[in-house]
Amino acid sequence: MTVREEIGMGETRIIYNPGKGCMKMFERKLNAEARRELQDIHYNAIGLYQGSVASVLYYGDLVVKTSKVYPVEIAGSCPQHITTLAFFGDTSAVETAMKAIELDEKKQRMSR
Repeated sequence: MTVREEIGMGETRIIYNPGKGCMKMFERKLNAEARRELQDIHYNAIGLYQGSVASVLYYGDLVVKTSKVYPVEIAGSCPQHITTLAFFGDTSAVETAMKAIELDEKKQRMSR
């Protein structure tokens, strides 16, 4: 077990100005509803959080309460245990949402 798994931290990344190839990969992983809704949303950054199902649901709620992003659960090969949250928005909104996740995880680590 890695230190990250031991303390319950998820893995985070931000993709700035995603290219067409990257978006094709996302399209294969999104459900039909999310693909339709993304067509009407302006975004130039994508935040990614990978963790437990409970964490993804919790952070999906947190990010929409802290910034103007559109959250989507990404379909993966292990949806029972580890899943990925993608949140689409402008760069500052995605960075704000990511900071909220990182701050919350830091707070949770300190309380253990």
